[in-house]
Amino acid sequence: MIALPLAGAAILLLGGRATDRWGPLLATALSWASFAVGVGVILQLLGLPDEERSLSVQLWEWVAAGDLSVDVGLLMDPLSLAFVMLITFVGSLIHVYSLGYMEHDPDKRRFFAYLNLFIAAMLILVLADSYLLLFVGWEGVGLASYLLIGFWNTNPAYATAANKAFVVNRIGDFGLITAMAVIFASIGALDYATVHGSADAMSQGTLLAVGLLLLLGAAGKSAQFPLQSWLGDAMAGPTPVSALIHAATMVTAGVYLIARSQAIYDLTPDARLAVVVVGTITLVYGAVVGCAKDDIKKALAASTMSQIGYMMLAVGLGPLGYIYAIFHLLTHGFFKAGMFLGAGSVMHGMHNEVDMRRFGNLSSVMKVTWVTFGLGWLAIIGFPFLSGWWSKDLIIETAFIDQGDGAWRAWVFGGAALLAAGLTAFYMSRLFFMTFHGKARWADDVDPHESPLTMTIPMMVLAVGSAFLGLALYPTGILTAWLDPVFGHAEHPEPVIPVLAIQLLVFALVVVGVALAWMMYVRDSVPQTAPAGSALTRAARQDLYQDELNETFLRRPGASVVTATVEGDRDLVEGGLVGKTTGGLGGLSDLLRRTQNGFVRSYAMTMLAGVVVILGAVWVMQ
Repeated sequence: MIALPLAGAAILLLGGRATDRWGPLLATALSWASFAVGVGVILQLLGLPDEERSLSVQLWEWVAAGDLSVDVGLLMDPLSLAFVMLITFVGSLIHVYSLGYMEHDPDKRRFFAYLNLFIAAMLILVLADSYLLLFVGWEGVGLASYLLIGFWNTNPAYATAANKAFVVNRIGDFGLITAMAVIFASIGALDYATVHGSADAMSQGTLLAVGLLLLLGAAGKSAQFPLQSWLGDAMAGPTPVSALIHAATMVTAGVYLIARSQAIYDLTPDARLAVVVVGTITLVYGAVVGCAKDDIKKALAASTMSQIGYMMLAVGLGPLGYIYAIFHLLTHGFFKAGMFLGAGSVMHGMHNEVDMRRFGNLSSVMKVTWVTFGLGWLAIIGFPFLSGWWSKDLIIETAFIDQGDGAWRAWVFGGAALLAAGLTAFYMSRLFFMTFHGKARWADDVDPHESPLTMTIPMMVLAVGSAFLGLALYPTGILTAWLDPVFGHAEHPEPVIPVLAIQLLVFALVVVGVALAWMMYVRDSVPQTAPAGSALTRAARQDLYQDELNETFLRRPGASVVTATVEGDRDLVEGGLVGKTTGGLGGLSDLLRRTQNGFVRSYAMTMLAGVVVILGAVWVMQ
């Protein structure tokens, strides 16, 4: 699974221009081959009893340093293989889509090499059997995303966006590295089996520290508060990158990290509460920002941030939440990837225009894109019986369960999840209506047209998943039965209000959100220039001033510390004791150097003086 896409990346990067003609096809074929291997492994696990559905493969000894011994080993269990299916299947569809989208790009070979590299790194991340090997995939994904976001790096803004994503993710990486250090100092191992089996030996303080540090790592990779500022700018990359990285794979890595570390979080309620708080803040934050974005890709990015927030909320809610988080992660991967590819199709037909205020009535000329995007839209807003209705509503219901820490918390977290559901219905309907309905607002020289089959077929497949994946996985019990061996069977306690009442509230908010968007963006005309709007609207357009907050509370204080350190080094070290010491030694060396003048008579005089000194010393000592 890992070697095939990794080999594809190596062949395309090292083969150079000689692989231009057939390289993208090879990369696509190898991605599908990786998917086929994953299916084979799943079939093998299905033949085993539930308690034995886990395969470990030790490849070679990797790190042997003192007490630390780590092998390169792979763990194939229901959790990792669920991610493998999402990564390889959706990733391979995106490869196919890219054959059409990048057809005329002179550097498409390099693009496909980066796609293969990303797939391989993501597979290492989810298949690793230790935190250390997970970190290799974690960094590989960071590298590949940097290369893909900044693929068109001749544009300075795109290069800046790639740098921003890279730097913000390094902050999260600091949390993961430190967590591994604390784990090793406490347990003396980094493989999952030993760490999770010995987690109860750690003190509560240590468990809390590890839980919070892992959360910091997850927040960076999954664009969660307070490390979410990079996601909107990351839309600078080609649209298939947005579908691959920011819908189905990379941004879900943080959710995987928390779920994989279940044994740690189950022992530290405070760390779990922190996960819930971060997820709740982010799901509301992303929804508010999404309401004000006119760039179609940035609106979808805000939506991704919010939906990942739902997943983080769920994994913080305990055993039942783990399953629902993975469920929503799978359904979201399909409908969000489909909508990102739909956005790329719109851009393809609109000469790379991204401003929704210059779209309108595209349903009349891009019917396949309209239908496939529409199914994704209905899924994410929670239209009954489509994928998002199953998975997101289950998370909202779980948020209303009293976790034993007070019913008021259930009302706070459940209420926030309800609010975000209504906002999601509004801003996603706003996006859909502004793009495909209402009066046509495109320029006279633009001729919108449908995309080629290489682009529309992957969109159709993802649209089918958007519609029916939830129905296939949950009511049938397939997903629960598959993940129970990892998370354990969990009963569904009753929420603080009846489930039917929650479902009716969600549906009512969805109807209100859709109706409001229809009145504002279909019934009423949409100005091509955005009105000034309220203070909240202006703030949302600026991502609620997240960049300004980072500048004020992180970059400037950091720069001040660096400046003070440099000045202190110059004044206290170079100009202080060290500077005077080195200056004195330099002066002494100048004096001694003068004795090395090359004259024999001077050396003889020096030797004579030395003999006199020695004889004098001997005489005194006697």
